Amino acid sequence: MNIIGIIGAMPSELSDIRKALGNGEIKRVSGFDFYINNIHGKTVINVCSGIAKVNAAVCTQVLIDNFDVDAVINAGIAGGMNNEVKVCDMVVSDEVLPHDLDLHFLKDYPPYCGIFKADPKLIETAVSVCEKQGVKSFVGRIVSGEAFISDNAVKNDIKQRLDPYAVDMESAAVGHCSYLNSTPFVSVRCISDNADDEGAMSFDEFEKIAAKRVADVVLEMIQVL
Repeated sequence: MNIIGIIGAMPSELSDIRKALGNGEIKRVSGFDFYINNIHGKTVINVCSGIAKVNAAVCTQVLIDNFDVDAVINAGIAGGMNNEVKVCDMVVSDEVLPHDLDLHFLKDYPPYCGIFKADPKLIETAVSVCEKQGVKSFVGRIVSGEAFISDNAVKNDIKQRLDPYAVDMESAAVGHCSYLNSTPFVSVRCISDNADDEGAMSFDEFEKIAAKRVADVVLEMIQVL
């Protein structure tokens, strides 16, 4: 993989990645600033999409159309949804889907797919890097929706319906767009909170720690791929 795209929703999710990559070219396309670096013999492009599924989908399509990436890594933080997953653990997606849309509308109409599978090589690389760095990781389903989940009742409803490992606001859109373009993708998310009644407080406390941890993993993934 010679050209790798990294998408983060918030500036804080990309801050440590950009510091490590150093100064590079910045190209503005369709309202997004794409930071372009050459490292380890690869071209690495990182971009802040903005929060939620529409921003993430548009950004992913612009990335794919303009930079011919070989893979897309969605890097960031997320809420934990599985009882075994703790704050600062890593969740690597094996599949992504929306939690706030009846999948009938995706499965029975274009694109005739409602659950988007991550790339096996990218999954394997992420897990291997986590193990090397001593970060506990889980491979599982990540679901996305148009809300920050910080309510026990809402969390339990999502868990009962979809049995995810993590919840965020972008992974499903990145996966959906990557699927339509036959582009390998994976979402790598560090848990900042448990998506429960204490979620907002935990997010504020652990956001920067979780963002740094996922940055370290993604930066080493780039070397290995």
